[in-house]
Amino acid sequence: MSRSSAAAREIDTLVIGAGQAGLATSYWLSRAGVEHLLLEQRPELGGAWQDRWDSFYLNTPNFAFLLPGMTYDGPEPDAFLPRDGVIELFREYARRIAAPVRVGTEVSRVARADGGTTAGSGFAVDTSQGNWLARNVVLANGAYQRPRIPPSAAKLPRHITQQHSHDYRNPAQLPEGAVLVVGTGQSGGQISEDLLDAGREVHLSVSACPEAPRRYRGQDMFYWLLEVNLHGPEYGINGLQAAALASPAARFMCNPLISGNAGGHSIRLRDLGRRGVRLHGHYEGTDDGAITFSDDLAARIALTESAFGQRMQVMLDSYILSAGIEAPVAESVPPVDWQPSGSGARLDLGAEGVTSVIWSTGYGLDFGFLDIPVLDEWNYPRHFRGVTEVPGLYAVGLPWLTKHASSTVAAVGMDAEYVAGHLAGR
Repeated sequence: MSRSSAAAREIDTLVIGAGQAGLATSYWLSRAGVEHLLLEQRPELGGAWQDRWDSFYLNTPNFAFLLPGMTYDGPEPDAFLPRDGVIELFREYARRIAAPVRVGTEVSRVARADGGTTAGSGFAVDTSQGNWLARNVVLANGAYQRPRIPPSAAKLPRHITQQHSHDYRNPAQLPEGAVLVVGTGQSGGQISEDLLDAGREVHLSVSACPEAPRRYRGQDMFYWLLEVNLHGPEYGINGLQAAALASPAARFMCNPLISGNAGGHSIRLRDLGRRGVRLHGHYEGTDDGAITFSDDLAARIALTESAFGQRMQVMLDSYILSAGIEAPVAESVPPVDWQPSGSGARLDLGAEGVTSVIWSTGYGLDFGFLDIPVLDEWNYPRHFRGVTEVPGLYAVGLPWLTKHASSTVAAVGMDAEYVAGHLAGR
C-alpha cells in the first residue's frame, strides 16, 4: 500500500461526477443503504449543461426528464427547457434526493489499492481535496469532458479567434467579421442559427450528421426514439440497443440535427443555405491562410437528407406497426428550393473576412485519471451493463452503455439502478 493510501480516508463507494449519471446513481445507492460520496470537479452542481451557450435549449422535451425520484410534472410536457432551467432542475434534484456531493474536487488518479494483486481489494483515489480508499468506484464523469479539436487547427493564422463549442457562449464573444463553424451535429447547427439571428455572416463545414424531422407521426421525434430504446426489444426491434451496433465506433456517431429552441424544430442544411449560410464540404485542413474541404458538398447534403428515411424511419415505422400503435401517417417534408453554388471546397479566410472559427467537432471520453487497464481502443471501459471487468469498478452515463439513450436524462436512471444493485450485492 502506498504512503498516500495509508493516510487516506476510507469509504465504501466513490462516485466520480455529479451530473445526471452520478446523481441518478446516488439515488439508487441511497435506497440500497450504500455509504457513498460524489466527487464533482466543478465548483457548482449542474453538470456539463453549464458548458452550453447562452441561448441553448435542451433538445429533449420536458416529458423525457425521467430521473429516478423526480420527473417533470409541470404544465408544458412538450416544451423544452432553457440552459439555466436545466441547471436549476438538476440542483433541485440533488437537494431533493439529499445527494452527498463534494464540489470543487478533481480526481487525479484511480488505481487498485494493492497494485492489482488481489481481486476486489478496493481502490486508491487521489483528489485535489485529499486521498481516499474506496471499496467501489463508479465512473460517472460523462461523455462531454475533452473537447476535440483537429491538430491542424494550430496552423491557422494567429489573428483568427478559435473556440470549441464547449467555450462558446454568444456572438458578442467573437470579433467582428465572418465566422466559420466546423461540424453539423446538434451544436454546430444550433450555434449557426444563433450567429445568424445576431446578423453574423456564417460559413458552415458540413459533416455527416443526419437531418430528421422534429415531429414524426403525431409525436415529437424523441418520443418514438425513447419508445424504441425502452420497448423495442419486446417486439424484436433492437436497432437502438448497444449489442446491435455494427462496430464499437458507432457508439460515437452523431445525433439527428434537431433543436429545442423556438419551441423545437428540425435544422435543415438547405434552409440554412437559403438564409445566407455559406456551406462547405467536410473540413480537411489548412493551407497557407485558407481552409480546404472535401469536394462533395452536393452529395454530402443529399446524404444528410436521405439518412433518416434509410434507417431511422424504417425502424420507427416497424416499431409502430409491431406494437399495434395507432399513429397518423408520416408528414410530408416540404422541399427547400435552394441549391449550393460551387463545390465549397476552399475558403480563403482573409478574402472572405473570416475572423473566427468555432470547432463543433464533439468530445472525447476522458479517463486520464484511471490508472487501471480497463479501457478499450476507443478509450471506453470494457463492461457488461456498466459492470467493468475489474471487480468494484463501474461506469454509468456513457453513450450507448446499454442502449442509444443511456446517456440521456430519460434512460440514465435505468443503468444506474442496475449498477447500484450489482454494487450493493457485492
